[in-house]
This record gives sequence, structure tokens and C-alpha cells, in this order.
Amino acid sequence: HKLHCMPPPIQQKKEVLFSLSLSLVSLYTMLMLVNCSNCHKPLQLPLGAQSIRCALCLAVTHIADRHTLPPPPAAPSPYNQAPPGPPASVHGRKRAVICGISYRYTRHELKGTINDAKCMKYLLVNRFKFPESSILMLTEEETDMYRRPTKHNIRMAMYWLVQGCQPGDSLLFHYSGHGSQQRNYTGDEVDGYDETLCPLDFETQGMIVDDEINATIVKPLPHGVKLHAIIDACHSGTVLDLPFLCRMGRNGQYVWEDHRPRSGIWKGTSGGEVISFSGCDDDQTSADTAALSKVTSTGAMTFSFIQAIERGHGTTYGNMLNSMRSTIRNTGNDIGGGVVTSLLTMLLTGGSLGGGIRQEPQLTANESFDVYTKPFSL
Repeated sequence: HKLHCMPPPIQQKKEVLFSLSLSLVSLYTMLMLVNCSNCHKPLQLPLGAQSIRCALCLAVTHIADRHTLPPPPAAPSPYNQAPPGPPASVHGRKRAVICGISYRYTRHELKGTINDAKCMKYLLVNRFKFPESSILMLTEEETDMYRRPTKHNIRMAMYWLVQGCQPGDSLLFHYSGHGSQQRNYTGDEVDGYDETLCPLDFETQGMIVDDEINATIVKPLPHGVKLHAIIDACHSGTVLDLPFLCRMGRNGQYVWEDHRPRSGIWKGTSGGEVISFSGCDDDQTSADTAALSKVTSTGAMTFSFIQAIERGHGTTYGNMLNSMRSTIRNTGNDIGGGVVTSLLTMLLTGGSLGGGIRQEPQLTANESFDVYTKPFSL
């Protein structure tokens, strides 16, 4: 889309000329960092602003006198402050970020993604006892501008997810929307491409690359913390950049492929455990093919994930993966009963499962393991 610039009014001529004379460097130095009055997250205060709202806890910090503010603090670790909520229990906390993007009123519009988000939240709350207050929903239906699935808000949500995590915590990141690829020139990718997620404003703000996702929610994960990712997007096989991919055949036999970068860059955790279910493999399009023109059937992976649990197949990771693939191959069959499936029947309308699904869900992890003996749990 082209940006249309309107000529400024005559009375604003001086201000415009002055702003144009400022270099980027001098403008940056005029910005200040202040700590959120509630969660103490460093916030960048726009020039002349008297208050600022935190994207994480939504608290408003008022600035009394700019001249009395202390100098900006040294860049702190984004993981040194726990997010708001109850203290950790003996068995640890459960926390989730659920992101569903429909790209409404654009040529990229998807039909089932917000329904996917609603279904996932229902499952986490009612089956796995995630407190509603610990689930951050990012969809276009949210009235709060800080909970819309923009690039900035998704980044902040990922920081929030892992911030202050402790041994025993169970974290979950669910994304339903468009995915894409871009050429990788560092040699870190086996197939030569970075996988990306497409936020609501990706056409103006850019995509979120797998390297950033890995650095934000994978690398800092400490010992005793478990993270599950459910990524319902095209080109999503290794979108967390995890070192190992479980290559499973239709007969259930599998082998772990080593996807560690030849450069030796570490893509694992800091002792924690990360397991990702993704909608399909990476190598679906060529370098010159627009990824969004070959998007996988949105919602099918989320549906099959929930269906596997509802049908009692969520015993081991191998059984989960086989069940998900079977469900996608046989989408025309009766989907059965149950409280979660009943909700799915109501919500998953509008074509999110129709139209000849051609995808194979993938399993990746920070370490290889026996998928048929390791119990599945969230």
C-alpha cells in the first residue's frame, strides 16, 4: 500500500521545518526511559508526553516533572520482573499467550483464526486448569489497543510469557495466522530460509522472524520450566528454531533430524524444555513464491490438536502427533462428542476446515526423546 502524505497547513510550517532539521540521532537522545509505576518495566517516553501506558500490565504512569526524572537506567534483563498475578504455587504457575489474526478487510483475510483462539482458551481453562487471569489473548476482537495482534504487542506478549518464570511453571504460546519465509544469509537454517510469523500490521511493520522468537521465548528458559508452542500457520515446521525435528512416517515410525546450525549458534534453552506442534513442514514454497498465496488450511492444526486431547489420545507426544495427522487426513468423518468438541462444532464454522487439506503437523523440540514413552502434559 502506498502512503499518501498530505501537505501540512501553513501555520505549521515552522514546526515542520524544525522537525525535518532534526537528525535521527538527536531525536533519539531526546527520548527518555521511565519505569512503569506498577510492574517497573522500562518504558520509552515520547517527547513532551505527561503520561504513558504500559503494554504489559496496562497501568498508566503519570510524569510529574520531566526535570526531576532520574537518568535512564542501564538496559535491564526483560526477564527479571514477574508479570502481575498470584504467586507461584507448589506445582508452579500456568501462563499462556493466545494469538489469533484474521487480517479482516484485507486481501489476506482468514476465516477461522479467532475461533481457534477461543477454542484454545476454552481448552486451557476447562481441561488443563489455566487461570483465566494468566491467559493473554491477542485478537482483532479485543477492544484494548494493547491486546490487538500487532508486531509490537506480540513481541511484548512473548516477553511477558517468559518473564520471571520459575521451576515448575508451564507456559504455552499459541498462534493462528499467516506464516511465511524469507531468505537466510547467515547459514543458520538447514533449508536456507528463516520462517516468520505475520502480525496484523506485517505489511508496514514487518514480520517476526524465527531467530527473534527463539531468542525471546526459547533461549532464556531456565531449568524446570516447560514451554509448549502450538503454531497454526504455513511454513511453521521450525518457526521456533528448535534444534531437533521429529520426522514421522505414516506408519508411526520416526527419526529425529538434527537442525542445529552449522555455524554452531546455540538454539536451545538455558535448561528448560520446549516442545512445539506446528501446522506443516517448512519446505512448501520456492524462493520466489509468495508464501501467502499458498497458505495452509487455517484452523486445521488447532482443531486436530484439541480433537486428539478430546478423544483421549493425549497420552504421549507420539500418540498426539499420530492422532493429529489422522484427524487432518479424515476431516470428513464424524468428530464425535464431548464438551470441548461440542464447542468446536459451534465455533469452527466458516470454512476453516474445508477445501482439501494437504498438511502434516510437525513436532520439534530442544532435545530429542522417545515420543511414545514421554507423557504429554500442559
